[in-house]
Amino acid sequence: MGLHERRQREKESIRTNILDAAFSLAKTEGWASLSMRKIADAIEYSAPVVYDYFENKEAILYEISLNGFHCLHIELLKAQQEHDTPEEQLKAIVDAYWKFAFKNKEYYQLMFGLGMQCSGKGMMKEEFSSFQDMLYECTLEIIKKKGSNQANACHSSHALFSAVHGLISIMMMRNDDIPSTMNKTTLDETVSAFIKSL
Repeated sequence: MGLHERRQREKESIRTNILDAAFSLAKTEGWASLSMRKIADAIEYSAPVVYDYFENKEAILYEISLNGFHCLHIELLKAQQEHDTPEEQLKAIVDAYWKFAFKNKEYYQLMFGLGMQCSGKGMMKEEFSSFQDMLYECTLEIIKKKGSNQANACHSSHALFSAVHGLISIMMMRNDDIPSTMNKTTLDETVSAFIKSL
């Protein structure tokens, strides 16, 4: 390996370490307590080194949120590919989204700005629309099968996304006084009613 390749690999390693340290700190202390100084201490470098790789904390948060959306997209595709009908795919996609949110709370909070400012304000995230796009595709296919008005697919799928995200947000922000089984039951009933209504 040449000197240039070795330096590139070292740079990538430090960059990865910064992101890993930031995510690890967020899991133990919360996103609000994260700082460039704490990240630098965690990787045993000076703060200026961290600034060499990321302009500010916001840039780090944005990068981590993109990784979260990427991980979510993979889970959604797996769920979709396990089923053939749009009805079953829709149920599986929503279920995978729900499971991802509660298995990866730190990611989800950052991705959607729950209890904090959403990262990457003003920057488009292609991955952001993955769930909504898949909901739309399934909704449109169900509507076609039923011979309903296809023009309603966009509005209907957006309404479902709002309901799912709303239930998750309530659960995350009020998890001490709302039973998890109640919200999951509500979610399942909402999806079933949604499919029937199309």
